[in-house]
Amino acid sequence: MSSDSDHQCPVDGAVDQQEMIPSKNAVLVDGVVLNGPTTDAKAGEKFVEEACRLIMEEVVLKATDVNEKVCEWRPPEQLKQLLDLEMRDSGEPPHRLLELCRDVIRYSVKTNHPRFFNQLYAGLDYYSLVARFMTEALNPSVYTYEVSPVFLLVEEAVLKKMIEFIGWKEGDGIFNPGGSVSNMYAMNLARYKYCPDIKEKGLSGSPRLILFTSAECHYSMKKAASFLGIGTENVCFVETDGRGKMIPEELEKQVWQARKEGAAPFLVCATSGTTVLGAFDPLDEIADICERHGLWLHVDASWGGSALMSRKHRKLLHGIHRADSVAWNPHKMLMAGIQCCALLVKDKSDLLKKCYCAKASYLFQQDKFYDVSYDTGDKSIQCSRRPDAFKFWMTWKALGTSGLEERVNRALALSRYLVDEIKKREGFKLLLEPEYANICFWYIPPSLREMKEGPEFWAKLNLVAPAIKERMMKKGSLMLGYQPHRGKVNFFRQVVISPQVSREDMDFLLDEIDLLGKDM
Repeated sequence: MSSDSDHQCPVDGAVDQQEMIPSKNAVLVDGVVLNGPTTDAKAGEKFVEEACRLIMEEVVLKATDVNEKVCEWRPPEQLKQLLDLEMRDSGEPPHRLLELCRDVIRYSVKTNHPRFFNQLYAGLDYYSLVARFMTEALNPSVYTYEVSPVFLLVEEAVLKKMIEFIGWKEGDGIFNPGGSVSNMYAMNLARYKYCPDIKEKGLSGSPRLILFTSAECHYSMKKAASFLGIGTENVCFVETDGRGKMIPEELEKQVWQARKEGAAPFLVCATSGTTVLGAFDPLDEIADICERHGLWLHVDASWGGSALMSRKHRKLLHGIHRADSVAWNPHKMLMAGIQCCALLVKDKSDLLKKCYCAKASYLFQQDKFYDVSYDTGDKSIQCSRRPDAFKFWMTWKALGTSGLEERVNRALALSRYLVDEIKKREGFKLLLEPEYANICFWYIPPSLREMKEGPEFWAKLNLVAPAIKERMMKKGSLMLGYQPHRGKVNFFRQVVISPQVSREDMDFLLDEIDLLGKDM
């Protein structure tokens, strides 16, 4: 930065004392001069240009550099001091803001790093990133065609293509801020279909509604039941087999039991790609049960839906075309950037709009000069809504369907390679043979390898993964998730997503865990 920039005022209100003197033609209201803008556009443009250069140098160009740290860990109290989080009465100059930007980048987790394996998203898609830059600059809200013509048409095109991959001839849908919200939408939509009077009359006269989902389902199902007033006690968790898949026979037993108790079953939520084990429920058998009992079938394919892009792996979701609704998050394996999450609905009778519309007259006037069917905002519980489909559209346009398919196939091939390496290495033990990109395993340090697998062994092994996780984060070499799960002590869950990940990164992962844990 030049010495001149060190003395610049903040962009908004960046006017000196001479400029503050009202001219002869000045218009004052409540002591405020209304002539001309008070934003210094030149200073603002320069700040944006320099900030973009910083982002390019410190984020984009370093995204695939394995020599960079995944994170630079600092405890909360120390980080608060390093970041200077206080907001003050007077603004700070651009050079100081750029220093803050640099600190934010430095101390943030680099989720685009090839060795970030902590969550069900990772990596950097350059085309999605550009789309995000564009939408942030344009700042649209996707509710009416008049204010968001391009992005509404993009969303329509993307939803139509996703519907085709599910196997429906037609349908409806909307992009939401997260798979959890998509699941809540689906639950409310199923309830509206079963009991439409609830929308206007409320819950007081409704029957005791019951829904069914896998014991391995995402926790958003409980949250949605609580939020919608259904109640968490009315969520029936169906037992799963050893691989984490819902057992259809157990589902039907619970449906009959609920009816026997006088409750009103209305929804089954199956999961395609569970969060921890990556399990896929048997959709065809579950769909048979739903048809017999007149139940709405929702499939939470937030994680596993991307397998539909692969001709080799789409069989994991066999039967998904029989669902009434599907949640699918392209921001996960397809790397469209957080957040990019769609709810897709087989119904084409405007059920989404009937369920959620409030007919705000200042937005959804019916006498507009264009086709108001493109004003899709009344299908959403939101008013302002981000153009999330655009990120996925840009990536799809850049890579084509074949490129997205290759992305899925490569991730699952790398997963297969890692599984084979785990089997070869002393001290590593798989929980189960994976069918997707979730590889769950224990690292057993040398001190425990000769110990009999009893209560003492499992108690000690439970401490290993958290201790290794602490070491890897403080070192910054990689990030990998761990958890206990349904009676099993803490184990690692490795997830492969990013195309920037290589075979060498898989080898490094195992080598680094061994290096960090061999003295335990």
